[in-house]
Amino acid sequence: MTAPVFHALPRLSIYLHIPWCEKKCPYCDFNSHAIKDGLPEEQYVDALIQDLEQELPKIQNRKVNSIFIGGGTPSLLDARSINRLLTEIHARLDCIVEPEITLEANPGSADSGKFKDFLDAGINRLSIGVQSFNNDLLQALGRVHDGKAARAAATAAVDAGFVNFNLDLMYALPGQDLEMAVSDLQTALSFKPSHLSCYQLTIEPNTVFHTYPPQLPDEDISWQIQTSFETILAQEGYGQYEISAYARDGYACRHNLNYWRFGDYLGIGAGAHSKLTVHDKVMRSWKVKHPTDYMSKANSAARIGGCKFSSAEEIRFEFMLNTMRLNEPATVKEFQQSTGQSINTVKAELQRAHKDQLLDFDGARFMTTELGRRFLNDLLQRFLPEPKPGIGDNAVAAQIELP
Repeated sequence: MTAPVFHALPRLSIYLHIPWCEKKCPYCDFNSHAIKDGLPEEQYVDALIQDLEQELPKIQNRKVNSIFIGGGTPSLLDARSINRLLTEIHARLDCIVEPEITLEANPGSADSGKFKDFLDAGINRLSIGVQSFNNDLLQALGRVHDGKAARAAATAAVDAGFVNFNLDLMYALPGQDLEMAVSDLQTALSFKPSHLSCYQLTIEPNTVFHTYPPQLPDEDISWQIQTSFETILAQEGYGQYEISAYARDGYACRHNLNYWRFGDYLGIGAGAHSKLTVHDKVMRSWKVKHPTDYMSKANSAARIGGCKFSSAEEIRFEFMLNTMRLNEPATVKEFQQSTGQSINTVKAELQRAHKDQLLDFDGARFMTTELGRRFLNDLLQRFLPEPKPGIGDNAVAAQIELP
């Protein structure tokens, strides 16, 4: 097998992980920890800066296109910490003019005053995890906020002056029907967000819901909710640019688009993952997961929890895993530039998927069809390095863990 050959480096984003929440949600499989003995805010920001300093040789002279502060609940931090963190990043990295800088926030962890302080500190995009506005559904999800707090958070973003903000909504929740889901969407739309993320609740391994699974709506109801959302959001002027992402013109999330277009990203923080193109290899690495462990090791090589180089087959699959989520075509040129390989390595699979009406493929571009989006996991299995019989839906998504 010929090794990949990269003629240009992909775009670069920075991801910073804040691993604390007020409470661990029963469906969450992210590296997050409930606050028990106070938040070691200053110590953790010190560790983030030390971690970044250690990583600089890997990304020297590369421009940064976006910064995303995720978690956990980053809005638990004080705006002064966010300001310090962004100041230190800008002092060390070369960012494009007006990079997109996102902060995740949960209802109850900030008000309009704190949101305004975040805006003044340099955050220009908020992503608020409301999940639902229905008290019963929020309780079923184990969320610490109620519908009133969810509405207050969306109002606070508007009052603080954020033009670019996202609201997260989950659907196919325990006890939810189509009418309840549409009601949640209509409430979200009343705040006129620039972006909406609408995604189905899935039961992930190593979660409370996996051990004690709730009863979820069946596949038909879930599909009705999804198609209803697509119709309503299109009528309201939101373009669906990815399976779960909708935006007004000019407000698609640049950071997430970089993931889905197989760009590079540097992960800073406890458990954060990186994907970096180094010479003619794609390197994936991750930091130690526990915050206390991470803080003690942030200034040394011991902060690295693991590292591996992707094989040519894995790179091809990873490209497909990401780009096929988008409602835009990927070109043969993009495939060859991003993977360093000839399109001939996947041409037979592309042609078979086209014949099965899962893909549109004209020899120069390829894109999932409506049928392909509905059965995306089945489509992606065709590109797995070593297809295995009986692989589950979640197994495909679990092949690659994004930050």
